[in-house]
Amino acid sequence: MRDLSKNTIQKTKVAIIGSGFGGLAMAIRLLQSQIHDFVILEKSNDVGGTWRENQYPGAACDVQSHMYSLSFAPKTDWSKRYAEAVEIFDYVQDITAQYKLKDYCKFQHEVIHTEFDETRNVWTVQIKNQPTLEAQFVIFASGPLHVPQIPHIKGIENFKGKVFHSSQWDHNYDLTGKSVASIGTGGSAIQYIPEIAKQVKQLDVYQRTAAWVLPRDERKYSKLSKNLFKASNIYRQFHRARLYWSNESRVVPILQPQIMKYGQKLAEAFIQFQVKDKAIAKKLTPDYVMGCKRILISNKYFPTFNRSNVALITDAIQEITANSIITKNGVERQIDCLIYGTGFVTDPLKYLKHFDCIGRNGVELKQAWKDGAESYYGISTKNFPNLFQLVGPNTMLSHNSVIFMIESQVNHIIQLMQAVEKTGQQAVEIKQDVQDQFNERTQQSLQGTVWQTGGCSSWYQTATGKNFSIWPSYSWKYWLETRKVNVADYQFIGTVSASKRDAA
Repeated sequence: MRDLSKNTIQKTKVAIIGSGFGGLAMAIRLLQSQIHDFVILEKSNDVGGTWRENQYPGAACDVQSHMYSLSFAPKTDWSKRYAEAVEIFDYVQDITAQYKLKDYCKFQHEVIHTEFDETRNVWTVQIKNQPTLEAQFVIFASGPLHVPQIPHIKGIENFKGKVFHSSQWDHNYDLTGKSVASIGTGGSAIQYIPEIAKQVKQLDVYQRTAAWVLPRDERKYSKLSKNLFKASNIYRQFHRARLYWSNESRVVPILQPQIMKYGQKLAEAFIQFQVKDKAIAKKLTPDYVMGCKRILISNKYFPTFNRSNVALITDAIQEITANSIITKNGVERQIDCLIYGTGFVTDPLKYLKHFDCIGRNGVELKQAWKDGAESYYGISTKNFPNLFQLVGPNTMLSHNSVIFMIESQVNHIIQLMQAVEKTGQQAVEIKQDVQDQFNERTQQSLQGTVWQTGGCSSWYQTATGKNFSIWPSYSWKYWLETRKVNVADYQFIGTVSASKRDAA
């Protein structure tokens, strides 16, 4: 990044917003492409994204370790099949150090406004309490799961006990001997609930919707396996490929719901086997088709409800008092601590509410996405030249590693940047008709899948039922369709003069 003087706007070729897996993958690929003029803008004080924030008890990944790592920056000594948060965060720190990425990071730099200057074809990036930045390219790498979802409950302002969200876990607060209420039964909650149940006096789990939970492979990698991964790249790649295709098979029953009923019977048997009380087992059994919401994995969650100090509460909460929760059936339960296991805000209109992004013709991104976020392969959005996104609309996965999608997107973005340079232009934008046709195909592909016919509402969807989150097919198809840029899909703008190109 060039800082011409203290009195001028800072300038850079590429501004990456966010330093999680996406931002770091983008930075490494830029370096490998001999692009060094970039900066990573991070609102926090360290890299890591999700794995910096989520350090609650039992935090772990639900994708296998060797798939939840960058193919071009592998880790050969993963301790177990599914790594825990601490090990993943250590891996993030290791690759950051290996590629010296902190030299490019600007911490405590929260982006609050971006705007495309049509006269000069550059982005101006306003940063909270910092000088304005100008960039030719801007990359959103903040991810869709970073703003905690905090439900508004009547009377919460009167509660005198401890309150925190799972992503903001207070490790200084001792839960030993406390009466604790946990609201929510999503991906984070099913991990911390078994851990804290062993410590607290009483744990009340408030469930609005039951989750499908499958067994987790807890096996550790042997010393021999680690040595083989380190000594033979082919052996490691074969193991990774085996995991990939195993995961990829999971999407078949989601795309063809008639097959899902067989897997669902096994999941129901898993609940009945692990939970002794039949009435509780019934409450823990979802009433929607498996796969409609995110499928979770745990060996510890269901047995937790066999404990005498754990209660499953399915009655809706009416209000919270100074030291208790009252449900709508009139039952009052005393608590010392309230933990939100309620996940994250996924609607871009909500998690971008304090962030304005203005493209060509004054189009504001939230306004463009008011009926459901849309883009082209989750990367480019019409009216927003040189603005790219990682894990954008309709590129989340429920069956395989999102890191695979990120790598595909990063490589596509690099190609787009190179295309701009090759054509002698300043900016590239997806053609409007191309994006519109792509999204029509995407929504058509979702029809008939478990996500649309499974009988549930999920964070994959808007309030009107439009699925703006999930890629509606196999991830290998996404790779195949994005591995090479079709320049005919884009328009290039802002010719650079020969003298200016020579000077650069």
